[in-house]
Amino acid sequence: MGKKEKIAKEKKPRQKHQRPLRWDKLDNTAIIFPVIAGEGMTNTYRISVELDEDINPELLQEALDIVLPKFNVFNVRLRMGVFWYYFEENNKPAPRVKEEVLFPCRYIQPNKNNSYLFNVTYYKSRINLEVFHVLTDGMGGMNFARELTYQYLRLAHPELKNEVEDKLSDATSLNMEDSFEKNYKKGKRRGFTTERAYLIKLKKLAKGEFGVMHGLINIPELKVVTKKYGVSINEYLVATFAWATYVQCLHKCPSKKPIRIAVPVNLRPFFNSNTTKNFFTMVSAEFYPTEQEYTFEQVLAIIQKSLKSQIQKDNLEELFSSSVSNQKNKFLRMIPLFIKNIVMRLVYNKSALAHTTTITNVGFVQVEPAYEPYIKMFRSFIAMSKGQSLKGTINSYQDTLVFTFSSIFSDTSVQKEFFRKIASDGISVQIETNGVYYE
Repeated sequence: MGKKEKIAKEKKPRQKHQRPLRWDKLDNTAIIFPVIAGEGMTNTYRISVELDEDINPELLQEALDIVLPKFNVFNVRLRMGVFWYYFEENNKPAPRVKEEVLFPCRYIQPNKNNSYLFNVTYYKSRINLEVFHVLTDGMGGMNFARELTYQYLRLAHPELKNEVEDKLSDATSLNMEDSFEKNYKKGKRRGFTTERAYLIKLKKLAKGEFGVMHGLINIPELKVVTKKYGVSINEYLVATFAWATYVQCLHKCPSKKPIRIAVPVNLRPFFNSNTTKNFFTMVSAEFYPTEQEYTFEQVLAIIQKSLKSQIQKDNLEELFSSSVSNQKNKFLRMIPLFIKNIVMRLVYNKSALAHTTTITNVGFVQVEPAYEPYIKMFRSFIAMSKGQSLKGTINSYQDTLVFTFSSIFSDTSVQKEFFRKIASDGISVQIETNGVYYE
């Protein structure tokens, strides 16, 4: 045997010191979403920005690459721990911007999306941001969509740089405070209702299809009508949905179950918060048709009373304090995640059928004056959930409020009754759909 050859060990290059990846826990609302999300219930929402020109996809990708690193709440991936899910900083490139070819609000598969929990698509002159609700609510999503649009416009129109700085708007918050934990009160133990509500059951679209119907409503005319009724815009629109369901589904007959509408309430104004994480709770607008026939005015008065009694700071504090207290319970914290998941699914399945629908108001969208000539409209809508196959979303821009129905029903009788009632009150309404409805 010859002499053994010495195998030279290659010197490993010195590794540069790398800082540890940032991590963060999920907020109190977010913890349920990874447990229940899947192809059948995606827990996503969409915010769309319509410009006055067709989108340049290369510039939109460049805009996303620039903006994403500035938003820690979006620049994460979801990880599974022993006791809880958590967020970890995502160092992968931003997800690829794609032209929209599929139905909206589909399940976001992280392994096909560079581990990100949102995506950006475009169609003609429209930019679409879709967000897994675990990241943030509509307010946080709107901040990101607006800044992405601003950055895109600065790239597409270099002349804008003479009017605005190439940075995030001063109005955009990057705060990542857990406002639930900061503001909850110990000892407040009040849960959400689990009593079953009336559920809308109509003919459905083919599997995988998703219907979207936008109603563009004139705000000055809407304000005249709501002032006449002595109600807020939100109260009027929620009551009109209850009325449309009562007329088209119950045919103005008594019901053994209430029409109960989940209304998310943005908690930031009540608790002086500007967090970009989820910070909302649900109240329930309830109309229980136990008598024979109700007028619209009666339904409106019932809904207004129901909402006003609940949208009070003390009541809102009680609603979210109970769930935060459960999350902070030392015994519950030590239960392994796989057991928590089983329990949370059971609790969710019991409470999911307590509402007929959800109507959420993203609010009035304001943009900086320099960008106004380029932005025509904002639209938003939410995905379906268990028992709720028809939902409503509201957002406003300039003099137009957009009420969007998202649905997996082929039957549009509730939507038609809703807009018919608004039009009968003398309010101008323009209807747009995503092409699923051809009637």
